[in-house]
Amino acid sequence: MPAPDDDWRLQGQERYLHGAAFHRAFYRAPRPEWDHDHCKFCYAKFMEGAIPDTLQQGYTTDDEKHWVCPTCFDDFRERFQFVFRS
Repeated sequence: MPAPDDDWRLQGQERYLHGAAFHRAFYRAPRPEWDHDHCKFCYAKFMEGAIPDTLQQGYTTDDEKHWVCPTCFDDFRERFQFVFRS
């Protein structure tokens, strides 16, 4: 079921995520000094390794700049017209 218009996770992401292409991937830090990223909607933390209260995989844009957790991807896929690349 799509998220309602007043969902707290909606904070202007349509400016850069509407129609974005995503693929499912394991999180890998882009640089040695960078250890995590956050879901662009709910701020869940993505990290490498089995760290408590973090995600190790989710959906990311082709440039791996934007990460979205599985729950938020499902909740906003239709609204943002996400494209899924397998």
